[in-house]
Amino acid sequence: QVQLAELGGGSAQAGGSLRLSCKVSSRTGNNYCAAWFRRALGKEREGVATISRDRMTTYADSVKGRFTISKDDIEDILYLEMNDLKPEDTGMYFCAADYGQCLLTQPGWYNYWGQGTQVTVSS
Repeated sequence: QVQLAELGGGSAQAGGSLRLSCKVSSRTGNNYCAAWFRRALGKEREGVATISRDRMTTYADSVKGRFTISKDDIEDILYLEMNDLKPEDTGMYFCAADYGQCLLTQPGWYNYWGQGTQVTVSS
């Protein structure tokens, strides 16, 4: 079982940066895939980035080159560094985790979710 809690979020101007953090508590160590998803108002939840237990990463095309997912296995914290933010990055961001594969496009596969944190980017 995994418990997640996001920190960070907030507001930024277009072109600015924000960093999201997610504290991960797992009873079975860090052998899970972790991911960030987001949901814009009126839209479906979409995958932003994933990181496997051996640190393989995947990104949505819309954030490649701007966002970086990483994790600290000692502190059990998942990060999402967001640079060159755009208004279309606005939304509720969620961290998620589960054991096994990392699936960027299938939020339904993940059983463990944080509560979400709002990111707002103004032009």
